[in-house]
Amino acid sequence: MLPLSAQATSCSDTGGKYEGWKAEMAAEAKASGVGKRGIEALMASSYSKATIGADRNQKSFKYSLDKFLQVRGADTIVAQGRSRKAKNAEFYDALEARYGVPAGVLIAIHGMETAFGGFMGDTNVVSAIATLTYDCRRSDFFRPHLIGALKLVDQGSISMATVGAKHGELGHTQFLPGNALTYGVDGNGDGKVDFYNMTDALASTANFLRQKGWQPGKGYQEGEPNFEVIKQWNAAKVYQQAIAIMGARIDR
Repeated sequence: MLPLSAQATSCSDTGGKYEGWKAEMAAEAKASGVGKRGIEALMASSYSKATIGADRNQKSFKYSLDKFLQVRGADTIVAQGRSRKAKNAEFYDALEARYGVPAGVLIAIHGMETAFGGFMGDTNVVSAIATLTYDCRRSDFFRPHLIGALKLVDQGSISMATVGAKHGELGHTQFLPGNALTYGVDGNGDGKVDFYNMTDALASTANFLRQKGWQPGKGYQEGEPNFEVIKQWNAAKVYQQAIAIMGARIDR
């Protein structure tokens, strides 16, 4: 018989074995340092058909750059972004002073991901990430994010009821949970990291980019040093290009 940690690497393309898999995954999670609350969240999770449907149907990243900008509302993001920057210049200046990331990039990401917090998702975060870990297509990619999500539950940054995007991304800028755990910072100084608080979310986003190699004062358009860092946020080429373009327009 295989040890539990080996069994947990099993996967399935349907939801039929999900309940049994949760018990296997719980053993692996415990071995990775997940505590009681995190394990309870895993065991309370359910197979997310909505997540699987979204994972099989990611059309927008196949668009041309012009079509992508149109579909994602780039002009609206830029217009609202300039207004947000002007109204809260001190906040964005402070982020750039600390992390080196200009306002335009952070605002573009915020606008692209959730329309500035207008819609942060409707899918249970733990269930979404657990489903993607259980599903055979990208198990290895999502497993660290599941462990991250369960540790976020342990530390109180999210709960077993927290909702986010279909792939389990959470908060104002839609962090994958493993990245949230690693790069999250308490931007407003209240003693906790809350990705549904704009200050914490944008500070965490700036920290992520800085830790991934952002060079303060260097350019971020395609071919410039910091464009390589934007690639770390999202793997889709049109998304990377859109952030660089919108960021520059906001920062004008």
